[in-house]
Amino acid sequence: MSHAEDHEGTRRDFLYYATAGAGAVTAGAAVWPLVNQMNPSADVQALSSIRVDVGGVEPGTQLTVKWLGKPVFIRRRTDAEIEAAREVEMSELVDTNAQNRNDMSLKATDQNRTLDEAGEWLVMIGVCTHLGCVPIGNGSGDFGGWFCPCHGSHYDTAGRIRKGPAPENLWIPVAEFVDESTIKLG
Repeated sequence: MSHAEDHEGTRRDFLYYATAGAGAVTAGAAVWPLVNQMNPSADVQALSSIRVDVGGVEPGTQLTVKWLGKPVFIRRRTDAEIEAAREVEMSELVDTNAQNRNDMSLKATDQNRTLDEAGEWLVMIGVCTHLGCVPIGNGSGDFGGWFCPCHGSHYDTAGRIRKGPAPENLWIPVAEFVDESTIKLG
């Protein structure tokens, strides 16, 4: 074997590797715009997390905000509403899952659905779990919570389905207090 033949193989290998590398870079450059266009737009990313000032919400009133295209009910409950929600036995509930997006394994007790330990703040996605209607609040329905007039779903003061065709409790979004009067959704 001559000295030239020995280097011939390594040159050929180099050309194969260089061609494959150039092809991979070209393919990546061609595919990147297609993959990148599936990312959320800037306006959607801006709304993925919002802060809501709840300093003016009095006990017994509710604030509705729009988040990710859906209404979110932020209710500051009275002592009577908290007491009514905490007296409900799990056996009386249609859906025993809290539907809490912070921890989906939680049971539907009132304490697992509220934002604070005292149970004063209840934050829920305001979409009926039957067909996506928006329930009416402020003590509506047979259980003093929310009522969906479209198909007759009744929710209690903790947003749990008690009567009607809705299969699940109103969902609890990822939320937290960032200070005494501001709630962060998302």
